[in-house]
Amino acid sequence: MDILINLPTDSSLVTDADEEIFLLYSALNQAKTSLVGPDGFHGLGHIDSRKNILTIQFELRPPSALGASQPTQKPRHPRKKASKESAARVIEIEVAQDPTALRSRRGDTGSVVWRASTELAKAVLRQRFFPPELPIFKPDRLAESHCLELGAGTGLLGVALAPLVRIYTVTDVRPLLPLIQKNLSLNSPGWHGSLSNVTIEELDWLALASLPSTKARARYCPVPNINSTSKLESSDRVAWDLVFAVDCIYNPSLLPALVDTIDAVSTTGRTWALVVAELRQEDVLREFVDLWLKQASGKWEITRIDGLLDMHFVVWAGRKR
Repeated sequence: MDILINLPTDSSLVTDADEEIFLLYSALNQAKTSLVGPDGFHGLGHIDSRKNILTIQFELRPPSALGASQPTQKPRHPRKKASKESAARVIEIEVAQDPTALRSRRGDTGSVVWRASTELAKAVLRQRFFPPELPIFKPDRLAESHCLELGAGTGLLGVALAPLVRIYTVTDVRPLLPLIQKNLSLNSPGWHGSLSNVTIEELDWLALASLPSTKARARYCPVPNINSTSKLESSDRVAWDLVFAVDCIYNPSLLPALVDTIDAVSTTGRTWALVVAELRQEDVLREFVDLWLKQASGKWEITRIDGLLDMHFVVWAGRKR
C-alpha cells in the first residue's frame, strides 16, 4: 500500500517526552510574536469566542508569493506579476459558534473555533492547490482515504478537508453534534462539490476507555462505510487511513482516554494519526507525549513534522507498527 504521509527529511523521531518538550519550548521562547485573539484571550487559541457566526477565509497563494519581499526595481513584465496574483485561490467557510456554551457548560471547549484547526486547514489546502516538491499528504492517496476526526468541535476541519478525501467522519461528544450538523448545512454543498462524504458520529473518549475489552471498544468505535453515507454499520468494518486530533490536548484528566481512543481506532501498519496542538501548558503536552510513547508497549512510532505550521504549534505524525 502506498504511504499516505510524506515525512520531511528534517522530521524528528520522538523517543523521549522530556527531550521533546524541551526542544519545542526552547524554540518557542525565541519567537518574537505573541498570540492574542480579538477577544483578548492570550494563548488560549480562540479565533474570536464572542461571535455567533465566523467567516473563515483562506487566501491561498503559491509558496513563492508567501512572505516575498517587495522588488527593488520595477518589473519588466507587469502582466506576469498580475498572472501570479490571479493564481491565488480564496476559500470561504461560514462557522456557527456557541459562545454561551463555552462559558456556561462545564468542560465545553469545542463550541468555538480554535486557531490550530484553521492553521492546519490552511496549510493542507495550500499544498493541495500549490503543491510543493514533497507535500505532507500524497494527493492521490489522500483522495482515497478514510479519515476520522476526534474532538471535532465546530466541524470546521471537516468542512475544509472533506473534499480532499473519500470519507470524512467527524466525532465529538453528544452535546456538540447539533453544532457540527449546523455547520455542515451552512457550507453545503461546500467549496468543491458536495459534502455528502461527511458523516457525524458520537464518540466519547471516556466512555470508550471504560470498556473492558478490545472487542467491546472495537464495537463502540465508528467505522468507515464505503457503500453509504448513512449511519455507519459496525459489520462493514474498514480501517481508517488517517485520524486527526487537533487541539485536543488541554485537560490532563482526558489524556489517558484520548491516547486510548487514538490507539483503539488505529490499525497496525495502516492508520496514520496526525496530532496538532498549540504550545500552551508544557506539563500537559509532556504527559500526553509520555502516554502516547508508552501506549501498546511502545508500538507507536511518533515523528514531529517541522515547518508545516509555525513554532506556536506542534504537529506529530504517529503510526502503529
